Amino acid sequence: MTVFYQVLFSSVLRHMDAEKVHKLSFAALRGVTAVPGVAETMERVLGPNEPELTVRALGREFPGPLGMAAGFDKNAESPRGLAALGFGYVEVGTVTAHPQPGNPKPRLFRLVADRAIVNRMGFNNEGSALVAERLHHQRKGPVVGINIGKTKVTPEAEAPADYALSALRLAPYADYMVINVSSPNTPGLRNLQGVEQLLPLVTAVRESLAEAGRPELPLLVKIAPDLADEDVDAVADLALAEGLDGIIATNTTISRAGLDTPEAEVEEAGAGGLSGAPLKERSLDVLRRLRAKVGDRVTLVAVGGIETPEDAWARIRAGATLVQGYTGLIYGGPLWPRRIHRGLAGLVRAAGYRSIQEAVGSDAPAPALKVVQEPSEAS
Repeated sequence: MTVFYQVLFSSVLRHMDAEKVHKLSFAALRGVTAVPGVAETMERVLGPNEPELTVRALGREFPGPLGMAAGFDKNAESPRGLAALGFGYVEVGTVTAHPQPGNPKPRLFRLVADRAIVNRMGFNNEGSALVAERLHHQRKGPVVGINIGKTKVTPEAEAPADYALSALRLAPYADYMVINVSSPNTPGLRNLQGVEQLLPLVTAVRESLAEAGRPELPLLVKIAPDLADEDVDAVADLALAEGLDGIIATNTTISRAGLDTPEAEVEEAGAGGLSGAPLKERSLDVLRRLRAKVGDRVTLVAVGGIETPEDAWARIRAGATLVQGYTGLIYGGPLWPRRIHRGLAGLVRAAGYRSIQEAVGSDAPAPALKVVQEPSEAS
């Protein structure tokens, strides 16, 4: 199957419009898994069924640590279908308070030589009201995170109310919620990563969760790999001070440094967020920095450049409790989630652990603790 997919990708799919391929393949998955009994059978065969892969985090039990990152199922059309491919959980969105078409097409491009994708989708989605209605009518499925962002036309000053409206509508259907302030494709959005701007968002969303009767719902923030180190530290401090449940590191990058793709192809793809293999090192660096600041007091979710079981294993040992992928599926094919989980199970056993959770942070140094010196009697 893997060889067949690689041949299909090289000979056909890579020459087709990337967004069109995404829509066709996702529609096919939804159709297949809608047939009674098919999703259940696929989950038994492809799902993370090894007991050592079970992860308990964010007040939930995940059958495996690899989840589908936000951006694939923007409108919560088939979390169950993605779980049937072998993902341990699914993060839907990004969802905005109001429907929006996103940026003009074409807006999704492959950089095959780098196993990367450039997107400038612009949070195209049907809006939080419709997504909430769809989730209300879906049968119970996998653990579902909901990623929320700012509507493009909403001024930055009104962003807290915009996020709060989405949170209020979607809270009843989420297993955890993510404040996305790190996409490069909504003007001004990344300005909200600054602690002074992020704190009002966190406060507003928390008020909505309480209003919806879900004050305990785990709340995470997703940050960019392009943050300066001191800004990463500031987000970590905010997470600790405000009791955030988790940080997702990282979103796509605006950098184009070190690519193997010919410059003409990179220029043709144009502006947007770069995902895939080129993010591997920086995303891991950000993860390590966060772990050094927060230790195990905040759940860390690693995403960006994860292609192999060894990549996922490195993130877990660096401090990530959960990992996510998207571009890896595009280049790895439909059996990619199963290969990652199966490989991780083997790595857990080879390292002598009973559970993958025992390996979380095993390569990370203990976070530095601030020592408060008691005043002497002479002072």
